[in-house]
Amino acid sequence: MVDVLSGRRLMTREGAVVEAEAALQNKVVALYFAAGRCAPSRDFTPLLCNFYTALVSEARRPAPFEVVFVSADRSSEEMLDFMRELHGAWLALPFHDPYRHELKKRYDITVIPKLVVIKQNGAVITNKGRKQIRERGLACFQNWVEAADVFQNFLG
Repeated sequence: MVDVLSGRRLMTREGAVVEAEAALQNKVVALYFAAGRCAPSRDFTPLLCNFYTALVSEARRPAPFEVVFVSADRSSEEMLDFMRELHGAWLALPFHDPYRHELKKRYDITVIPKLVVIKQNGAVITNKGRKQIRERGLACFQNWVEAADVFQNFLG
């Protein structure tokens, strides 16, 4: 499980609550810092949704991958609207969880959108996930898996 989210509760776009430990166990995790009011976020989110769907939802064998949305929206209503409108079936840190701000500091988020791919211990695999998805598509996931050190048997 990803140490930086240990003990946290995450939510689905439908509002269901899940324990981070169970949801993120043995997965490459991408922290997605974005906001619905941000044009670049609205531009990239459908691309991330397609990437996630191809890896997780439509794959014959779902990839060990999860996105956790860390909102930069101004309110929980804005966050939920953005999630329902454009997001994939990934998870989010609840808007009212103050840990959102700690994650932004820890991963030096100064602009959005930003996709930070992390190892189970919270170490950064890449803070250029958005650029890599745009340039390489699904091919970048194999590099992330290899860098994660945990998923040596994933064959994509």
